Amino acid sequence: MDLAALGGFLKSRRDRLSPSDLGLHPTSRRRVPGLRRDEVANLAGASVDYYVQLEQGRGAQPSEQMLAALARALRLTLDERHHLYHLAGRPLPPSGGGGAHVHPGMLELLDRLDTTPAQIISDLSVTLAQNRLAAALLGPPTAATGIRASFIHRWFTDPSARDLYHPDEHDHQSSVFVADIRAVSARRGPDEFVTALIRSLLRDSDEFRRLWARHHVAIRRADRKRLLHPLIGEVELNCTSLLSEDGTQRLLWFTPPPGTPSVERLELLNVIGAFQISGTGDATR
Repeated sequence: MDLAALGGFLKSRRDRLSPSDLGLHPTSRRRVPGLRRDEVANLAGASVDYYVQLEQGRGAQPSEQMLAALARALRLTLDERHHLYHLAGRPLPPSGGGGAHVHPGMLELLDRLDTTPAQIISDLSVTLAQNRLAAALLGPPTAATGIRASFIHRWFTDPSARDLYHPDEHDHQSSVFVADIRAVSARRGPDEFVTALIRSLLRDSDEFRRLWARHHVAIRRADRKRLLHPLIGEVELNCTSLLSEDGTQRLLWFTPPPGTPSVERLELLNVIGAFQISGTGDATR
């Protein structure tokens, strides 16, 4: 671990970015090149004091979760991310988990989707990044790690994971999840994360075992969802996916069918979400 070198590297990556790169609005009072420290801290979900200590080469060794957040906030390439973990003395996280590297190009697209809920997930439904509206609609990413970070795992093992979905949707969503994970398993080949996920679900979920035996295969590229949101009520949304070149990550965005009540309800969520994130509300759930 080399905290001094880590601090210098973080500062160099911060200096090269401009607010417009991340969808931020620059101010006339900006006195430094690149991003300010408080902007990086906010993007990474860290306190400003903590981030300042990191750049100054002080403080405790950053966690793997914090390193993943910093890599995304600073739009690091894969090589730069590996270097960040090396300087911090942390092992690289497994490719299938929540600490997976997110391609900067997908993050740039996410930054520009500020009027519709959008998020980046892995091909095993691990949330990697999301915008404000996605957090307000779906809730923030889970703190779980390993296979429990996968929404597919929670869908089949934790009944509360289905609370947001209309009961009439449950059978359809289950079938789609299983067909999708079978396609992902075939594409990935021998893979520790996907093998552990499937083994766990076959052991713990009768529903998953029954659907898995059907051998249905289909990558999930588009779908329509009916959600029961605790603040805006029932909302119907089209969900569209943009897959990365290697198929391991997906950018999802959610749009209401034109002319339906869901249009106004999503607009209301936009207002509520901004109110909550300003600090005057509760969490984004």
